[in-house]
Amino acid sequence: MPSTGLTWSVYVSPSIPTESVDLPPDLARRMWSPTTATLISGERDAVLVDALLTSKQASRLADWVAASGKNLTTIFVTHGHGDHWFGLGTLLERFPQAQAVAAPAVVARMEEQRDPDFIESFWETRFPGQIPDTLRTAAPVTADRLTLEGHDLVIVGLGHTDTDDTTCLHVPEVGLVVAGDAVYNDVHLYLAESPAPGRHAWLKALDTIAALNPDAVVAGHKNPCLPDDPRAIAETRHYIQDFEAVAKRAGNAVDLYQGMLEIHPRRVNRGALWGSARAVKG
Repeated sequence: MPSTGLTWSVYVSPSIPTESVDLPPDLARRMWSPTTATLISGERDAVLVDALLTSKQASRLADWVAASGKNLTTIFVTHGHGDHWFGLGTLLERFPQAQAVAAPAVVARMEEQRDPDFIESFWETRFPGQIPDTLRTAAPVTADRLTLEGHDLVIVGLGHTDTDDTTCLHVPEVGLVVAGDAVYNDVHLYLAESPAPGRHAWLKALDTIAALNPDAVVAGHKNPCLPDDPRAIAETRHYIQDFEAVAKRAGNAVDLYQGMLEIHPRRVNRGALWGSARAVKG
């Protein structure tokens, strides 16, 4: 990384089992994809991007942040999915000087995710007893950037990726994009909220990220064995295009699932692919 006074590091929370009973024909249990959080650090202060899902994940993330020795000033949330921010309450209790922020549209999506009925029907059924009791949303930030010791961290709106109203964080001085779920790195994409128009919008969001010409891209879900290589942008694009092509000829969810596995046999968490196939083909 260039010598600008900024550094960054990535925490990858490993896959965890879910209690989903909707299983593909070749799996006995569904898993949740490995999920990232990124710490961007100056000489004294730091900004954390995303805050994970369960109480245990958030507690371990807090330990990792504390071990950095930095003063955590801000937690930025890239998008509304609960697996990237339900841990906020745990982090803010551990670091009371920090402020959680997100783009206004992301905050609105966060409020939808923490609706008690949705928590009960979606999150608690998958992770019983693991969701934090206190769910704290972020404050809306209307500026197009955050600052860290005088350095700009630019908030880039992406529109629809794996859900609506997503963002990424661009750190021009170190060539970094923290992409949230706009980019997946060797993990099967979550396409259950992305019918054909959403998939096309996602491709445009990838164009936006690629135009930033980053040297490193942190995916929201990544194979922990791999580096944060910007080629994950193109790989995410190809996956969406492959899904589009296979979906057109597949007769049912099993056909779509198996057709994608023939093209992408080694990606992490094929259960996520099954959820995508079921959403498209029933």
